[in-house]
Amino acid sequence: MDAASAPERPERLNDPTASLVRSMRKVAQAIDVRSREIARLTGLTLPQMIVLQAVETLGEVTTQAISRDASMSPPTVVAVLDRLEARGMVVRYRSTLDRRVVHARLTEAGRDALAGSPGLLGPGFIAAFAAMPLETRAEVAGSLDVLAGLMAREAGAPAAGVSPPPDSTG
Repeated sequence: MDAASAPERPERLNDPTASLVRSMRKVAQAIDVRSREIARLTGLTLPQMIVLQAVETLGEVTTQAISRDASMSPPTVVAVLDRLEARGMVVRYRSTLDRRVVHARLTEAGRDALAGSPGLLGPGFIAAFAAMPLETRAEVAGSLDVLAGLMAREAGAPAAGVSPPPDSTG
């Protein structure tokens, strides 16, 4: 009997870690599908959409502020801004007060791209999430914050805006 046809061991079905990994795979797959759908509809990658939304929300903004808002490293934000600037969706300019500081702002093309783009979360997800009681939505968001913090810590990256889980030892 090969591994593909072997029945899953009962103890693995009840293992919280295995369950967590399965759930994380489902989330990763759903994000991948949504990312491809957004790329097909807009020609933009998910990171490009996130950076455009951050610039729209924050206004004329620095790379550091985008990095914090989008939970991306500053070098990643710079690379994404390079691509968006090449496509005419953002412009960058130096501060008049401190020439070392570079700001970014949306162009009309960037605003048009956002106006015509689907949301990062699909309408079915948004409707189902909104239908949950507020307390449940808060619990889900809190749990994902904890998970993101654990994953970021494991990867050696700072988890921007993510609180560490409570210490269970004391």
